[in-house]
Amino acid sequence: MPKTTRLILLLVLAHLALCQQASITGTVVDATGASVAHVEIKLLLDGRAPDQTTHSSDDGEFSFSDVAPGPYRLSFNAKGFALQTIAGNLQAAETLDLPPTALAVEKLTTELTVTQTQAEIAEAQIKAEEKQRLIGIAPNFFVTYDHNAVPLTVQQKAELTWKTLLDPYVFITNGIGAGIEQARNANKGFGQGAQGYGKRYGADYADFVIALGFDKFVMPALFKQDPRYFYKGTGTRNSRFWYAVSRSVICQGDNKQAQFCYSSIISRFGTGFLSNYYYPHADRDTTAQVIEGGAISIGASAAVNLFEEFLARKITPKLLPKRPQP
Repeated sequence: MPKTTRLILLLVLAHLALCQQASITGTVVDATGASVAHVEIKLLLDGRAPDQTTHSSDDGEFSFSDVAPGPYRLSFNAKGFALQTIAGNLQAAETLDLPPTALAVEKLTTELTVTQTQAEIAEAQIKAEEKQRLIGIAPNFFVTYDHNAVPLTVQQKAELTWKTLLDPYVFITNGIGAGIEQARNANKGFGQGAQGYGKRYGADYADFVIALGFDKFVMPALFKQDPRYFYKGTGTRNSRFWYAVSRSVICQGDNKQAQFCYSSIISRFGTGFLSNYYYPHADRDTTAQVIEGGAISIGASAAVNLFEEFLARKITPKLLPKRPQP
């Protein structure tokens, strides 16, 4: 075939092919029908011809020309809108005018993680501790059965203290103690009768307020130490015994580390000196007696800890639920 004839044939075939090309036009709108500009629109022809990309105009219009006939897909991608795809089939030489393509607003998914603060966790723990009563009567708030109990805030140390101080059980037992002292004529300087009983009652309650206030609130807040006894409950009986005894001079700091219990030791000696100010002069302790009383108090705290470790749990109806150990 002569070259001239071949060239003419190719030109004719090319012309025929171009005549077969289709076109697509359309408009992009939002849910209200308003046009959406600058939407990225891709024409996918599944390998029959190169994919094409365009963007919608300010009026939301778009068009593709010289599109090979056959199956097609259009994808619409715009910020703030959900990705949308439509599909169809183009006929040869077809001029396809699509109806307005409405884009849906993109659904935002927000993942919200709610966590409790340390103070909130501690508050929940002490609410349970405030239900702890020996044989269901005597308050036993300053012991925790949770090995991982979080440190208390200053306000929470105050809360456990004043709830103990104002507990009805305390007023009843204080009254009984004052009555026994009256019968024995202890602290004679207070005298007898209703006035003497009132003075003994007031002095005994003041002793309790000062001792508990300093030991469980003032000094623990100052030295950042936890005023509670942390129940061990595991290990050999011997190891639990020495743990309980050691906690008369060792306590857990607010940093959750064991440390020398400055708060408790200072309280046990300091409260003895303070109590002398409201007792009759003749009944006040000497410095030696105050120091001796402080030492005895430390020994008594070891005995109380042994009671907490081996017996109190058995006679406390309501306890803080155990947290699974890691």
